[in-house]
Amino acid sequence: MAIASVTAVALCSGAWLLRSGAETHAPPQPSAAQGASPGAGDQGHAAPALRHSPPERIRIPSIRVNAPLMGLGLTPQGSLDVPPPEQKNLAGWYEAGTTPGERGTAIVAGHVDNAEGPAVFYDLGALRKGGTIEVDRRDGGTAVFTIDSVEVYDARSFPDEKVYGAATRPELRVITCGGGYSRTTGYQGNVVVFAHLTASRAG
Repeated sequence: MAIASVTAVALCSGAWLLRSGAETHAPPQPSAAQGASPGAGDQGHAAPALRHSPPERIRIPSIRVNAPLMGLGLTPQGSLDVPPPEQKNLAGWYEAGTTPGERGTAIVAGHVDNAEGPAVFYDLGALRKGGTIEVDRRDGGTAVFTIDSVEVYDARSFPDEKVYGAATRPELRVITCGGGYSRTTGYQGNVVVFAHLTASRAG
């Protein structure tokens, strides 16, 4: 999966914080306790992989996310394109890659805010290990993922292979902006949620 490490740069302007001077209202960031333990990615029950079927909606009940998904491609620079920022309750998935529920690594990305205020993944950094993410698929089924860890990375040291690399089981990455915030450059990094398929429901 050849996605450049500048994947979520366009997600990260922090236009709302910049306009309102609302640094005190910055989105939640994951604590060290929500990070991955050594070898954690290899532990825990994993459900059998599902067949290819594009995703249509992502739901994360604990942070009240219920959003449609659009297909995303790559920009000429090799970074992941992003949903239109004016549509705050819209996320996207990398449609040239794995569909959520298939064997491999599926990628979902969305804005943390826009010029008007919080957007779809504003509270992503508040997620905890063991939480649930559900993805409704075009075949009528639902892929249910369990969160393994919630990490925050500085943009200058974004771990491409860890986030985008191939997986032997069905895994999901959900990405938005995070880390420090600068009034001149916006957010300084990304929040990444790592999850794996633990159940599925037929349509």
